[in-house]
Amino acid sequence: MSDTLGKDVVTDSKQSEAMRLLKDCADHLPGIMPDHWIREQAQNQDMIEPFIDGQVRYVDEEKIISYGLSSYGYDARLADEFMIFTNVDNALVDPKNFSEKSFVERKGDVCVIPPNSFVLCRTVEYFKIPKDALVICLGKSTYARCGLIVNVTPLEPGWEGHVTLEISNTTPLPAKVYANEGVCQFLFFKGSSACDVTYGDRGGKYMGQKGVTLPRT
Repeated sequence: MSDTLGKDVVTDSKQSEAMRLLKDCADHLPGIMPDHWIREQAQNQDMIEPFIDGQVRYVDEEKIISYGLSSYGYDARLADEFMIFTNVDNALVDPKNFSEKSFVERKGDVCVIPPNSFVLCRTVEYFKIPKDALVICLGKSTYARCGLIVNVTPLEPGWEGHVTLEISNTTPLPAKVYANEGVCQFLFFKGSSACDVTYGDRGGKYMGQKGVTLPRT
């Protein structure tokens, strides 16, 4: 019996070592990255700050739109700073000559987006993207099913900052969004190697942005 137990222990040890080696190899292969890679990068490389290790669905026993680490992504929170699009001054939207008169600023736990309009806002989290990763953002399904579309361009290798979000209300009715709750999910794609020139290397105009950032030329 003792010989059998000893063989079982050796077999279990070999299987555990094999699983560890497979996990280490997977962390160095290109593709979409899992929760343990996101956790390691956030905790050891400050990739996401603040970082929530797991999904938060309730606050003070009240159900919220979830945020935090998921299986293959990270659900970020909406900050309480909003810039609501308005045409009260008949301003022209020109990305090469952008006017702040196109927006009114609001701060609070809730923002009401006018019908067929949009709001600029940002994530609570500050991101630092590794040099060998590209990050894609998708809106939370709760908002998508209400006709609210979250639009974010990819977070490029070497970029860092708060992520400025554009939330469009595609409905003919006013729509609410909630600060300090989940708003979108970030998916992390790792390349086969680090790129030669990062976003920071080429002096990207949105590098290190904090708060809600308007278009720059």
